[in-house]
Amino acid sequence: MPNFNALPCNTTINNRARFMIDLYTAATPNGHKVSITLEELGLPYTLKILDLSKAEQKRPAFLAINPNGRIPAIVDRDADDFAVFESGACLMYLAEKTGQLMPTNTKGRSCVIQWLMFQMGGIGPMMGQANVFYRYFPEKIPSVIDRYQGETKRLFRVLDGHLKDHDYLAGDYSIADIANWAWVRTHRWSGVEIDDLPHLKRWRDQLRARPAVQRGIEQPPSSLDSRVDDPEQAKQFAANARKMLEQGQSIKAGV
Repeated sequence: MPNFNALPCNTTINNRARFMIDLYTAATPNGHKVSITLEELGLPYTLKILDLSKAEQKRPAFLAINPNGRIPAIVDRDADDFAVFESGACLMYLAEKTGQLMPTNTKGRSCVIQWLMFQMGGIGPMMGQANVFYRYFPEKIPSVIDRYQGETKRLFRVLDGHLKDHDYLAGDYSIADIANWAWVRTHRWSGVEIDDLPHLKRWRDQLRARPAVQRGIEQPPSSLDSRVDDPEQAKQFAANARKMLEQGQSIKAGV
C-alpha cells in the first residue's frame, strides 16, 4: 500500500468528527470544487495542501494516489484507503457515498452528470486556456485570447439561458452547481465579464452566500481575490503561475 503520509504537504484537520477523507489539494477552482462539496456534506476531512510551485504533485507518494499528477484527489479512510482522482470523479464519489447533492433516480442523476460534464469538458478547459493566454504567457496573441475568452463567454450564455427558468442547474442544488460555480466565480481573472448575464449573476451570488461555500473556498485560501482589482496582487499571482507553467512545458517535467 502506498505511503500516503510521505508527502511534504501542509496539513490541517477539519475535525467536526473523526476524520474520514484525506483531501490533497491547492487553491484552484478544481481544488475548491471538492472542499466545497465536503463542507456541504459535513464530512470530516484532513486537508493536505500541495505546493504546486515545488511540483509536490509530481512526487512518487502523490503519483501513487493520482498517476496523472494533478490535484485534487481524495483518499477515503473509511473505505480501505480508497483513492479517487479527477475532480468530477471526486464529487460523484462523495455524493454517491452520502446520498446527497445528486438524485438517485436515473433521470435526475443524469441531469446532474450532464451539467457536471459541461463544466469538466467546457467551462474548466476554456477558462483555463483563457487564463494561460490572457494572464500567464509572456507573448500576447490576440486571436488566441479572443478564441478562449469568446468560447468562455458562449458557455456562460448557455448557463445564463438555462438559469433563466431554473434556480439551479439540475433541479435541486447539486454537485453540478458546485463544479460550475467554482470556475465561474473567477471569470474576471479570465478577462470575461458577466454584467450582461443577469441569471448567471443571480446564481453566482446565491451560491456565494451559502456558508459551506464560503468555508470551502478557504480550504485553502487563494493568494488572489478575484473580486478585487489589485494590479500588484494580480502581477505577483500571474508571475508565480507563469513559473509553474514554464516548468510544465518541458518534456522532462513529465507534465
